[in-house]
Amino acid sequence: MSRVPGWLGRLGAGLTEMSERLDERRAEVDQDEGPAPAPARRTADPVVPAPRPAAPAGPRPDPAQAVPWGVRVAAEAGWRLLVLAGTVWVLMRVISAVQLVVFAFVIALLVTALLQPTVARLTRRGVPRGPATALTAILGFVVIGLMGWFVTWQVMENIDTLSNQIQNGIDDLRNWLLKSPFHVTDKQINQIAKNLREAIGANTDQITSAGLEGVQVVVEALTGILLVFFSTLFLLYDGERIWQWFLKLVPSAARPGVAGAGPRAWRTLTAYVRGTVLVALIDAVFIGIGIYFLDVPMAVPLAVFIFLFSFIPLVGAVASGALAVIVALVTQGVFTAVMTLVVVLAVQQIEGHVLQPFILGRAVRVHPLAVVLTVAAGGMVAGIGGAVVAVPLVAVTNTVVGYLRQYSLEAQQPQSPPEPADEAVPVAVAEENAQDPAHEV
Repeated sequence: MSRVPGWLGRLGAGLTEMSERLDERRAEVDQDEGPAPAPARRTADPVVPAPRPAAPAGPRPDPAQAVPWGVRVAAEAGWRLLVLAGTVWVLMRVISAVQLVVFAFVIALLVTALLQPTVARLTRRGVPRGPATALTAILGFVVIGLMGWFVTWQVMENIDTLSNQIQNGIDDLRNWLLKSPFHVTDKQINQIAKNLREAIGANTDQITSAGLEGVQVVVEALTGILLVFFSTLFLLYDGERIWQWFLKLVPSAARPGVAGAGPRAWRTLTAYVRGTVLVALIDAVFIGIGIYFLDVPMAVPLAVFIFLFSFIPLVGAVASGALAVIVALVTQGVFTAVMTLVVVLAVQQIEGHVLQPFILGRAVRVHPLAVVLTVAAGGMVAGIGGAVVAVPLVAVTNTVVGYLRQYSLEAQQPQSPPEPADEAVPVAVAEENAQDPAHEV
């Protein structure tokens, strides 16, 4: 056997002594507490757990109270937003199904807002409402038709001359590019022309199908024009009765607010249409005069295009100005194109910073960001027609929402008792103040 070192033996003796003391202490504790229960024997039968004490009987708390306040508010707003989004989606589907009718009616509203003051002047001078409506509508549509005919006639009359000038302008542009510091080679220009010809050749079928679909477009356009004409006639002649009939469809609780918002929305729409027509006319006249003195071909048709494109906010001004600059570039050269660009930018800057704030005023003032987003959304949803009607729709909506908010705040305020009438105020003056539009609620 191996020898055990002395320190290891002393350690074992110490541990043995400590164990004996612990046993003695445990025996003393057991004697104080009584005999320990016998250990449970492990058998095949499962051990039955002791029953838990029953929970105190009482009403359970409301589950809604256990949900945090922020989550409850988010849930309430969420399902309402879902319902609103579903309603808007269904409405958009219905509008897309009858898009031609909706656009025709909206355009008829815009035309009515433009022509209604003329009908009012004629009726004030003793002309019956029927003849005044027919005369105003026929003259308005004749003017619009003459503008379209004039543009078409000018383009057809000058198409050959314009084609030759465009070809000469393309040749001049090519020579300028070859001599320019951009280091453009003749091979690169020929390659670009070749790619354009191949692209046109590859899309011949699509162009042909588009031409065949053009017949359907013409039919739809004629149908839309007829709908606009008849809708304008009835709105000019019987617009007040149509509005009263619409008010009967509104619930009685909301009828006073809608009845007050309607005339204000109509004044906003009228101000927008008049201001837009006046601004578009000024743009067309001054830009047309500028490009006329610059010897740009078809200055008058281009001015008419500028007038028509001005009804599309932002996009129309850019497109019409770019068209004038391109025609000047391919027909008269780079210098004339630059001068045309200067004229277009100068007139548009005067329009944006002077004419629109002065003519349109605060009634139809919409933030530029709202205009950009609205025009983009309208163009994406419904093309050019959507871009045209987007801004007046936002302007009218802004007016209606502002009035309804003010009306609801006034309705929530407690009504003060009426003060006794002053005997010094004549009855005629009181009636005049009651009839004054400035005293409307």
